[in-house]
Amino acid sequence: MRTPLPLTNFHIKLLAALLMVIDHTGLVLFDNSATMRFIGRFSFPLFAWLLVQGEAHTGRFGRYALRLLLFGLISQPFYHLTFGTTGLELNILFTLLLGLLCLRGARRYPQSLWAIWLVGAAIAQLLNVNYGAYGIGAIALIRYYRRDGRRDSLWWLAWIGLHLLSFYEYGPSQFPAMASPVFFELANQQPGAKARWFYWFYPVHLLAIWLIERYIWP
Repeated sequence: MRTPLPLTNFHIKLLAALLMVIDHTGLVLFDNSATMRFIGRFSFPLFAWLLVQGEAHTGRFGRYALRLLLFGLISQPFYHLTFGTTGLELNILFTLLLGLLCLRGARRYPQSLWAIWLVGAAIAQLLNVNYGAYGIGAIALIRYYRRDGRRDSLWWLAWIGLHLLSFYEYGPSQFPAMASPVFFELANQQPGAKARWFYWFYPVHLLAIWLIERYIWP
């Protein structure tokens, strides 16, 4: 009898949120701590995994997209405050929104999926969303990840190649994310407990880090 896989989508949400906090805390409060940022690099692929699961199973696509847009707008001022960004640099929720649109487009128009993903990556670069073309590429590859024996070496070559290419923009910082499929292997794709706090967590944790850095941290 096959042992049930341990991680529901709720567990993946908890893990993604925790890793994101470690990453952002390491960047802002611990002088860009290499160890904390190494650990935090696993967070984005987990958010991308959740996005892929959400797009595949949602019956309210429009509401899903609108929620990402709304919380992206709410989070943007806190994103600028926390990371001290200048000019137009959009937070990760806009990356996920663009990825969501590409996922649905590729599902509806499979004959044009290459064009859809390439256009999505180009838009990500033009709009300067967090993770840019790399983020859209990661979402695309995670969409086609398989654990049921149909997984092949081409997927892994593409996944590793994406992270090697990311060196030109991010240096080696994204290399740890190459190992993130270990979490996909443990995911059972069941929803698990409700996490109504999940979207609020992003702007709230950014505000908390900014307040700690500004008023408490030495």
